Amino acid sequence: MRYWALFAAKIGVAGAGMYGLLQALRYFWAPASTTFPQSPARFGSDLNYTAAVGVWFLLSCAVGTLCVLDQRYRCRVCLRRLRMPIVTGSWSRMLQFGRPRIEYICPYGHGNLSVAELQISGLENAEWKQHAELWEELVATSKNSDRDL
Repeated sequence: MRYWALFAAKIGVAGAGMYGLLQALRYFWAPASTTFPQSPARFGSDLNYTAAVGVWFLLSCAVGTLCVLDQRYRCRVCLRRLRMPIVTGSWSRMLQFGRPRIEYICPYGHGNLSVAELQISGLENAEWKQHAELWEELVATSKNSDRDL
């Protein structure tokens, strides 16, 4: 639940920032001089303003994409960035090791994310594996070493 709340917060902050940038663009852009009492819409009739709004649109698409990419490589438990990318598999030994994948791990051992190195048949979803038993095994090992002392 925290994972999706962080994503919603990132999208909300990015959306508010981009909306503020659009409002600033509208406010500071000089209105076109008209002889009629009613001014026409600037978007579509003023080429420079339309180009500026187009650049704003591309910038907001880039910010949204960065939010999604940042969220993809975060731990689902502690929300920290995943680290230590390791390439597993091999194209030359695919039957033995499988297709090449890049695995990222949480620095605190909560799990790992396995992403396909090459997208052959469209977009493949990344696979998240949570490691709850890893901590139990480590705690059990430390308890056994304490008893030996």
